[in-house]
Order: sequence, then C-alpha cells, then structure tokens
Amino acid sequence: MICPTATVARPTGPVRVLVVDDDRRAASHTAEWLCSQGWHASAVGRADEALPVLARERVAVCVVDGLLPGDGAGRIASALRLTSAGTGLVVTVPEGGAARVSPGIEPDHVVALPVRDADLLAALDAAVEAGRRRSGAAGMLPPAAGLVGTSPAMRAVLDLVGRLADAPATLLITGESGTGKSLLAREIHRASRRRHGRFVEVACGCLSETLLESELFGHVAGAFTGATADREGKFLQADGGTIFLDEIATATPALQVKLLRVLQDLRFEPVGGMHTHAVDARVILATHEDLGALVAAGRFRADLFWRVNVITIEMPPLRDRVGDIPPLAGRFLAAAVGRGGRDVAGFTPEALEALARHSWPGNVRELKHAVEHAVCLGRGPSIALGDLPVAVRRAVEVPAGGAEDGRAGVLKRALVHPERRLILDALERSNWRRDAAARALGINRTTLYKKIKRLGMNLAELRAGR
Repeated sequence: MICPTATVARPTGPVRVLVVDDDRRAASHTAEWLCSQGWHASAVGRADEALPVLARERVAVCVVDGLLPGDGAGRIASALRLTSAGTGLVVTVPEGGAARVSPGIEPDHVVALPVRDADLLAALDAAVEAGRRRSGAAGMLPPAAGLVGTSPAMRAVLDLVGRLADAPATLLITGESGTGKSLLAREIHRASRRRHGRFVEVACGCLSETLLESELFGHVAGAFTGATADREGKFLQADGGTIFLDEIATATPALQVKLLRVLQDLRFEPVGGMHTHAVDARVILATHEDLGALVAAGRFRADLFWRVNVITIEMPPLRDRVGDIPPLAGRFLAAAVGRGGRDVAGFTPEALEALARHSWPGNVRELKHAVEHAVCLGRGPSIALGDLPVAVRRAVEVPAGGAEDGRAGVLKRALVHPERRLILDALERSNWRRDAAARALGINRTTLYKKIKRLGMNLAELRAGR
C-alpha cells in the first residue's frame, strides 16, 4: 500500500491509527510502516473487525479501503460520524477512483493508490486536525448513535434535518415507538444554530400531572407538599437551546391549556409563583399516537393540535427500511462489545437473513435489544442464528417436521414485494451494477445473487422494462 519516497517528520507523541483493508498483508505493512514513523498503528481486514475496535478504543484516525466488500467503508464511516465524531477518516481508492466513493462516506481525505508515504502522512495530520475541530464543536450534546440509514425512507428524513434545523416553527415528530424520535430531535438540535445551547428532554408519559407541570415550569417554595425550595423548570433550562417534549399525547387537559400558552408566546409562571418568565427555546414535540384521532375523540385539544401540527416529520418503521438493518446491527454490535461484552466479529449469513426478515414491531429499539441479547448469550466468534431471540429466529426457522411454520410463511410472502422493490431501487441507483447494488443494500454479491434467483427476477427484462 505504501510506496516509500521520503522521510517525513514523526508526529509528536503516539497517535492511535487503525488501518482497514481486505488485503491483510497490505494493511499490516502500512501499520508497521506507520509505527516506524511514530504513530501507534494496528490493522484489521474487515469492517466487522474494525467496529468493535472503534467502539472499544480511542482511535484518532481510521484509514479505510474505500472499496471494502459489503459497503464496509460506509459502515465504518457511519459509525465514526455517529459515535466518534473526533476520529478522522482517510479513504484510499484506486487512481482516479474518488468518484467511486459513496456520497454517504464523507471522508476527511481521499488518497489515491498506490499511496505515497508523504501523501498518507499529510492526510493523517489533516484528518487528526479535522477530528479535533469536530470534537471542539460538539457542544453539550452527546452523539446520536442510532440515527443512521441510507434507505429512501431515512434519506428523506435526514434531508429534512438540514432544511428544518433553523426553521422558527414548532416541530412535531410522529412514528411508532422505538423508531428513534428522540434521536431525530437531537440531530435537529445538533444541526441548528442552537447547538451550543442545551438540549432538554422531557418524557411526558412518565410523570403525574402535578410533577410534570413542576418539571416543565418549575415551582416556588411552598407550592405543594415537599416543595421546600424554588426549582427551575425545563423550559427555563432550555433557554437559548431546544426543549423536546416526548409523548405529548399523554398531557392532561389542564396541562394542554398551559402548553398552548407557552407555545404561543414562550411565557409561563412556575407552579405557585406569580413572576412570569420569558424564554427563547426551540420546541420539538413527539408522539406515537394519532393526534387527529385523539382530537376527534375529545382527548386532545383542537387548538393545541393545530398549534403543534405546523411541520410534521414521520419516522419510518424499521420494516420499511430493511436496507438499514445491517449497518444498524453492526453499530449496536460494536457498542455492545465496546461496553465489555465478548469479542464478536460480526453476523453469520443466516443471522443477517433473520434480521432482514423479522417484522420488528419494536423497531430500532427491538433490534438493539436483540443484538445485545445475542452478544450476551452467544458463544461463537460471530452472531449465529441460534443466538438471536426466538421471535427473530421465527422469521427463517423451519420446524423439525419439515413444514414451514404458518406465521413464518406468511411473513416471507409479505416481504417478497418490499424486498424485490428494494433490490430494484438499489440496482437502478447503481446503474444496474450488482456489486454496487449489493454494497448499497449492506450485503455481499453472493447474497444478492441468491435473492435475485429466489425472487425469480430476470434482470435483463426488468432493466429493459424500466
């Protein structure tokens, strides 16, 4: 990978570098050479090996082969962007291959192969500095480790983040439980001019009416039994930043009246107090319920509904973004291993097939718990089908008698159309190149060929027809 040309000054102090290349000999050679130049470098051959290292150790720069199989470079880039913003990313590509780097990777530097040592060292220095700048600009908000996806549904959501980050209107995020509404709210705050202010989250469904009102607006001493001192509320804490009200549909009618006033002019009085506070806070609300139906049933005020229903973003359920399951599972695996779990390299093809076929009624949250379950209870070097929860395994398992379980058969038949559509969309976006389509779907080419054959897809006819 390295073509020696000149000796370059060594960096001051050891800096951790991880080299990822499926040519393991080249990766090891590069790591050894970097060590001779004063860097603390190591090498791995696959993204599944790199993700646990990145979750476990403080890596300053990751040097990645941009053409890793199975969209490995994209998975690593997503992990760094969402869980380790301070880690720089250098991507290597064949001469003139910069255009082949996926737009979602967004490296700090692209270096052409064969790499000259001076070019690589310059790229590493620049990537370290870029990571430091990102770390310094991170503000008070922790990274949104689960908001990731390249599926059409998620791309549409992520496109709205930049467009609405500084919009003055109140935002309402809808979607099923476990889809990541809180993570989306955090990402909107992170992208806005308010990112240096606080992000204050309130789970409205977890508190009684009295406690929730005090939590939101604060209280003065003596306002109720146990209120021995004045307390600042969440709205005041969010002054200059963003307040996120989760599960707003659980608010009582009395609290809805107060919320309506706050949303109109951002003024309120603490519980038991007379002084009116005015704040400058961005308000984002979320619910998994149909507020329109609640209004019709008399359980939610119509005037408050029209006040919050100005701009609505719907988080898609995981079953509608099957292509995002492999990178999400890889992210959760790296996090579980990084927290001290057993060392796991990745997922077997059978396990990935089960993850792709499960209906995920609990959405991303259920996927996270399924991966943690497998890490805790599995024994092999990779997550196998038998390590996954029973509900996930049912999507692909066949009973001992040989006949397919009825529910699994129904699920498989229900998934044929969306799976076929996802493959066609990936092929069209990749100009019908199956290797590129496989990377976009987060699977290898062999798996894609098997799916195409199983679905009876004649690519020549489909390409001519579309």
